[in-house]
Amino acid sequence: MSQVRPNLVLASGSPRRLELLARIGVVPDQVISADIDETPRKGEAPRLLAARLAAGKAMAGAALAPGALVLAADTVVGVGRRILGKPGDAEEAARFLNLLSGRRHRVLTGVCLIWPDGRQTVRLVTTILAFQRLTQAQIEDHIASGEWRGVAGGYQIQKRAEMYVRFLSGSHSNVVGLPLFETAQLLRGAGWLRP
Repeated sequence: MSQVRPNLVLASGSPRRLELLARIGVVPDQVISADIDETPRKGEAPRLLAARLAAGKAMAGAALAPGALVLAADTVVGVGRRILGKPGDAEEAARFLNLLSGRRHRVLTGVCLIWPDGRQTVRLVTTILAFQRLTQAQIEDHIASGEWRGVAGGYQIQKRAEMYVRFLSGSHSNVVGLPLFETAQLLRGAGWLRP
C-alpha cells in the first residue's frame, strides 16, 4: 500500500526558487512568503547566517502549514567574513560590485526541510566565484539595468552578471538561489520525489 505524499510548501516568496524547482519537476502545493528578520547577528559568519535564516523561514512556514513538508532556503554572498545582503539602493549596489570586482567570493545557500512530524534537516551549499575586474562603465550599466534590486550581493548570475564570471566552482543553481542537486536529495529522502 503506497503512502500518501504530504503537501509540499515552499516557504519563500522568491520567484527564482519557484522557477528552479520547476526545472526538476517540483511544483509546491502552496507557496508562503515567510517574513523573518534577516539581520545578521554581531560577528555572525555568512555560512551560519544562511543556515539560520533557512531554518527560520522553514519554521515560520511550518507554523502556517501544519502537517506539510516545508522547504525553505536563504542565499548569502560572503567576501571573507563580510556579508553582502540585498543592497538598499544603487549606491550600495555599486559598492558591492566594486568589492566583488576582480576577486573571489562565496555564495552560500542554506536549505531547510521540515517534515510533517517536525523533524528538520538543513544543508549548506557553497559555490566559489570570481568576477573579472569590472570597469566603471560595466558597473554603471549593471546599476542602470536594475538587476541588483532585491538580490544578495547585488547581482543575478542568470542575467547580465554571468558575463563577468571568470571562475565558478560548485553549483550554478546555488548562485541563482537554490542548489537543485541537494534540494532533490532532501525531497527524495523525505519520500516526496521518487528515488
